[in-house]
Amino acid sequence: MTLHVDLFWSFRSPYSYLLMPRLLEFRDSYDVDIDARVVYPLAVRDPELLKRLNPLYVGYMLGDTRRTAEYLGMAIASPNPDPVDFDRALSGFSQEQPRIERLMRLAAAAQEQGRALEFIDQVSRLLFGGTTGWDTGDHLQQAAERAGLVLTDLEARIETDHDQLDQIIEANHRAQQAAGHWGVPLLVFQGEPFFGQDRFDQLVWRMQRHGLALRG
Repeated sequence: MTLHVDLFWSFRSPYSYLLMPRLLEFRDSYDVDIDARVVYPLAVRDPELLKRLNPLYVGYMLGDTRRTAEYLGMAIASPNPDPVDFDRALSGFSQEQPRIERLMRLAAAAQEQGRALEFIDQVSRLLFGGTTGWDTGDHLQQAAERAGLVLTDLEARIETDHDQLDQIIEANHRAQQAAGHWGVPLLVFQGEPFFGQDRFDQLVWRMQRHGLALRG
């Protein structure tokens, strides 16, 4: 019996990036379907949140993500450029956010084709793997190809019906809220939310109690 998991994921979350290799190995090893659903970063959804953060948060998060990456044997760097324009984000979501908006709509188009997990994996490697200027040249084109997609097809989808893609993204936001959490990475199995890459083992444990089986 194939078990189903919803994954709520953000292009600006280093913890989402750090979870990806384990998720892909999990999907390939077990009879499980992972439905990847992109959501906007909290910096865009709730700009006021940045003003409410404890001053110690950023320093701890940076150190913790570096430590976690070292523990997992993964490279990690701050995205350059940041997918979110903070000067504009701080004044509200209504301001233009061209980089994150493009990534979100591309991911929604990939979601339509059932390749969202592959797409966000490849793009996250650009963002957090140290690729400077990931939004220029052919970086995204090659990432899409590695995900089994054609970038020009995804972009054509944006041109012809970006409203439909925005509806997919909004549906992802509503489903995340209905699952009982606001953060990422968020894994949801049978209505139970597991927040954070450090809850992945508990998710697997829970699924094993519901008959999780190896593929083949």
